[in-house]
Amino acid sequence: MNISKSALSIAITAALCSFSTLASPSSLSDIEKITVTSSFKNQSLAQVPTSVAVIGEQQINDQSMQHFEELLNSVANLNFSGGTSRPKYLQIRGVGERSEYRGAPNSSVGFIVDDINLSGLGMAASMYDVQQVEVLRGPQGTRFGANALAGLVYIKSNQPSQSPEHGVKATFGNDDLINLAGFSAGGLTDKLSYRISLEQHQQNGYRDNHYLKRDDTNGIDEFSGKLKLRYQASADLVVDFSYLFADNDNGFDAWTLDNNGFNTLTDDPGVDKQKSHGAAVNFSYQGLAFAQLNAITSYTTTKHQHAYDGDWANADYWANKACADDAGFVPCEYSYLWDKQADRDIWSQEFRLLSNESSRIFANSTDWLLGAYFSQLKETNDLDSSYNGWADEVLDSRYSANNYALFGQLDSNLDEAHQLSVGLRVEKRTTDYIDSAGDEFEPSETMWGGHIALSKKLNTQHSAYIRIAQGYKAGGFNMGLPAQLNAYKEFDTETLVNYELGVKSNLLDNALISRLAVFYMDRKDQQVNASQQNPDKPQQFTIYTANATSSNSYGVELELNYQLSDNLTLDTAFGYLKARYDNYAYLDKYGANIDISGRELAHAPNYTFSVGTTYRSDDGLVANLHWTGKDEFYFSDSHSEKSASANLLNGKIAYEFANFSIALWARNITDKKVATRGFFFGNEPDLDWAAKKYVRYGAPRQIGLTLDYQF
Repeated sequence: MNISKSALSIAITAALCSFSTLASPSSLSDIEKITVTSSFKNQSLAQVPTSVAVIGEQQINDQSMQHFEELLNSVANLNFSGGTSRPKYLQIRGVGERSEYRGAPNSSVGFIVDDINLSGLGMAASMYDVQQVEVLRGPQGTRFGANALAGLVYIKSNQPSQSPEHGVKATFGNDDLINLAGFSAGGLTDKLSYRISLEQHQQNGYRDNHYLKRDDTNGIDEFSGKLKLRYQASADLVVDFSYLFADNDNGFDAWTLDNNGFNTLTDDPGVDKQKSHGAAVNFSYQGLAFAQLNAITSYTTTKHQHAYDGDWANADYWANKACADDAGFVPCEYSYLWDKQADRDIWSQEFRLLSNESSRIFANSTDWLLGAYFSQLKETNDLDSSYNGWADEVLDSRYSANNYALFGQLDSNLDEAHQLSVGLRVEKRTTDYIDSAGDEFEPSETMWGGHIALSKKLNTQHSAYIRIAQGYKAGGFNMGLPAQLNAYKEFDTETLVNYELGVKSNLLDNALISRLAVFYMDRKDQQVNASQQNPDKPQQFTIYTANATSSNSYGVELELNYQLSDNLTLDTAFGYLKARYDNYAYLDKYGANIDISGRELAHAPNYTFSVGTTYRSDDGLVANLHWTGKDEFYFSDSHSEKSASANLLNGKIAYEFANFSIALWARNITDKKVATRGFFFGNEPDLDWAAKKYVRYGAPRQIGLTLDYQF
């Protein structure tokens, strides 16, 4: 690790030297028109001093992305764990949760849709009528606080308009895919405009349950809708309202004992349901003499249920297996059902004062921002599992958390070439937890994060930045742990310091745009997803959070957008990541000490890449090929099983008329089996519960036809 620190120090020193020695141009050309909207103020992608990937509406349509799940592989150093029907647990640069939590819901990766907080609930993420998706990599402590230790995903839907716009879309494909969607926008009055979109998506889920003779036990059934209103109350006041509704009534029948991947034997297949209502109101007022005032109110209510057949088979299957007991061998009896239901409500209020032209400070060189934030999260959990017809794990719990934060930011033009941004956030978190097992916790803590970033326009083609940012994630507790894990009931706050050097360039007369970021991350008291099988109850598999001493990571993100000709574009993204524990050991189910110091983190592949090319002819023909891949990675910190490296090839060919298009598309053209989640534990009583690798795979080849009409 000393080598990597030295290399980064040399790079930063060299960049600082270049900042002071290179000639400064009078202005930097506007190399990109993409606007990042997730920061305090809208900025050009070329100006944002952090590593951010922006996937726009054109790319979403060119690659026929229906859900955020299809977008994931297009972003460097972004991964997910496939323990749910849709991606819910994300990792940015190897940082993020992988499984259902045992304590307070406190995500490392923020997930925001139109100012509506869905962190930890990312299943509600349709890509229909979306303007762009922004993935901010690295801690965003100043802007988003405790829920953005690793970074943030921000989904921005298309805006209301005064001009009438309408559209309908239909998709049909294999696995009984049916997707129907439509949108409408326009002006209700000369001051009030609207946009509404609706989508119904159904698919059987690429699993055949041979025992129940059904092909839909892992099916997808999702209805979603969005409503946006913009009211131009006066020249100084704009009010934006967003409402989101998502009803995911999905099955969950994804695991097999023989790892065949797609033919299951369960007699009680699971579910993965989520029903969310969310609303946000943003008041933007510029009538104050000294500042602009923004007030953002957000509320989300969600009911979710995750259940699965834990024995992954049926009574008849197990009765044909022989299990040992005191009398010798007898037919096995094994039935296990795990079911967790929860209700979550999140309310937040944020106020911001932003300087205007008359109130800049330091000789009119510096914009300032001051803000206050308050949020309240309440969640009730009902965990109910049964083993061979008897209650096994039963736990009812209530949890609440209040967060209070003050934050500020200064953005200074030091001269014509140099810009300095400094931000700080102080956050107080109080929590209250009680459950039916007698556990009660009331932790309270104060945390802080922020950033300092220096940017320079090197010349008309290149700009660079250096950024140091600290993020934080609150400590907490694990609920319902078995006795042998009592030492892990509580865990500490984690901090992450990110050092980053970035260079953004436009070359070949703006035909080639590149964005390069080199980073080093230092994590202290790292919160780790650990897991353990109960030696006395082998059907129980407990996932909990613990603290490692520390870990460090370094890597690179490189994005290239190349307009080869008027008709042909090339978009690439490459990520390299080396993430290792400095010092971490844990106890296995028998109490033995397992030391994995120096080992790579779970779900942190060394490389990820995406290469896409689109040809668009003058007469309406469109062709797209998109190739993505990732390196092997550890499934968990609690064992040494790995996924295999995997590549996916997707494609689309379409014909676009003036207001109508028809497209034939395919995902995973070569029909690869791609592992998204893996476990290593004993789940077969006839094998005396011997530990074994179990893997879940992503979707096989998918083919569809899409008709899109806009008027």
